[in-house]
Amino acid sequence: MVLTQSTMLALGTSAPDFNLRDTVSGKQFSLKDFAAKKVLLVMFICKHCPYVVHVQNELAKLDSDYKNKDLSIVAISSNDAETHPQDAPASLKEFAQAMKFSFPLLYDETQEVAKIYTAACTPDFFVFDGERKLVYRGQLDSSRPGNSNPVSGEDLRKALDAALDGKPVCDDQKPSAGCNIKWKAGNAPSYFA
Repeated sequence: MVLTQSTMLALGTSAPDFNLRDTVSGKQFSLKDFAAKKVLLVMFICKHCPYVVHVQNELAKLDSDYKNKDLSIVAISSNDAETHPQDAPASLKEFAQAMKFSFPLLYDETQEVAKIYTAACTPDFFVFDGERKLVYRGQLDSSRPGNSNPVSGEDLRKALDAALDGKPVCDDQKPSAGCNIKWKAGNAPSYFA
């Protein structure tokens, strides 16, 4: 388990588009499918990573707590399923159903979406405002496997609440940390090196 931090994509970056299949419904999703809501949360997660396992209940709670807010949530898994079969679409479907996620969990087989978002780790979080400009990229909270900090979602929730209220999101943002995305052989992006 190699601790990797998020790349901290520049605030104000426009949300990159994608066209990926949901592991549960089989439906294709792109950025426009989330246009009806004011704020968009894009999460890069997977099933096996100990850092995701550590926060998975908070992700489900966040999903529940914000269900009736003006927020769209989408999760993307970009890990190489050949080297990490527990992150293959069928296994991701089981994970999403077991956690009762109401948001789609998309599979990024080519890893191109992870690259355009400069995602580096799982979990990695990106919050976009109503104009789909990046207002937050960073940690869920300060909890990590093995430390004594409680899993609260504090940092991400503050960012979401500010964005939903149309207020500026604090720009003192701490990078997310987790397992590196499991890149296919020869596919690791230059920002990851």
